[in-house]
Amino acid sequence: MAPTMKDLSQITGLGLATISKYFNGGTVREKNRILIENAVKQLHFVPNEVARSLKTRRSHVIGVVIPELSNAFITSIISAMEDLLRRRNYAVIVSDCRSDPKREKEAVNFLLNRQVDGLINMPTDATGTHLKSAMAAGIPVVLVDRLIPALDGQVSAVVIDNVRASEKAIQELLNAGHRHIGLILGEPDLYTTNCRLQGYLNSLRAVGITPSQEDIRYANYTMNGGYQAVQQLMQQPDPPTALFITNFEMTIGGMLALQNMGIRVPEDLSVIGFDKLEMFGNIFPHLTLIHQPQHSIGQECANLILALLNEENRLSHRTVILNTQLTRGTSVHPPKQAEAGKEFA
Repeated sequence: MAPTMKDLSQITGLGLATISKYFNGGTVREKNRILIENAVKQLHFVPNEVARSLKTRRSHVIGVVIPELSNAFITSIISAMEDLLRRRNYAVIVSDCRSDPKREKEAVNFLLNRQVDGLINMPTDATGTHLKSAMAAGIPVVLVDRLIPALDGQVSAVVIDNVRASEKAIQELLNAGHRHIGLILGEPDLYTTNCRLQGYLNSLRAVGITPSQEDIRYANYTMNGGYQAVQQLMQQPDPPTALFITNFEMTIGGMLALQNMGIRVPEDLSVIGFDKLEMFGNIFPHLTLIHQPQHSIGQECANLILALLNEENRLSHRTVILNTQLTRGTSVHPPKQAEAGKEFA
């Protein structure tokens, strides 16, 4: 005969109310959590999810809608998020919308039809219309990485301080003596793109430099996008002496473009990339990088959605803003002297 919650109660010495609270995603004392989880292993206890969902009107499933599952930054966030949610007995369904707003809306509706308890979304549609059906149904929503101004106060979010992250990178290049700095951004009108552009503009204007549109290139958040953008930028008659690439995949693509063009880093060009992931250690081990706290982002998303699910009377939405770190490598160097003795400026 399959073990029941009564059996767990007898082994742990805890009341059924405490055990039920644990399995329904509530917060219990740490010592009680350990007792319950040890008893579950001992008895090989499997909760009756169908019966529980009928009783609690919860599926204990969180839907996650992302732009690209192949993106290493996104998958690292999902891993941290899922680890925490799994410990709280929530499953995760991930839907990849291929950065297509139409697919994104379809993914949200698909997850709602699967009775998910909450939604976590790295939005492609900057208008937020794809989330209206979830919000109308009272499903809590947490945005990750990108804010949607039209939904301010109506959803929760976890983002980094993108403006400050960009300012750090540009200040590093300015301190090395560079005055002609190129910028590779993501797609126009995205929250992250606009914020990272603002940080670039802030830093240059603070030292009296008027930024040139010729030194700014937009691309999609892919290796090929980074490759093409860097190639176009460096083929200009007067290319920059330093470069900031604002995304992980684009950084890899950009570095490959420089290699194929015979441009040496940092001898010919100083470069700062984005996101310190394990893959970089094997490909470009000496690159100076802006490091986003992927693990913390994932955990904060999970904590926010759990907090919203435990709100009894109303949803108290908030935005968590995390800081980045600049990890110095050897890819930043003072600009070369031109043959005529004039420093690039």
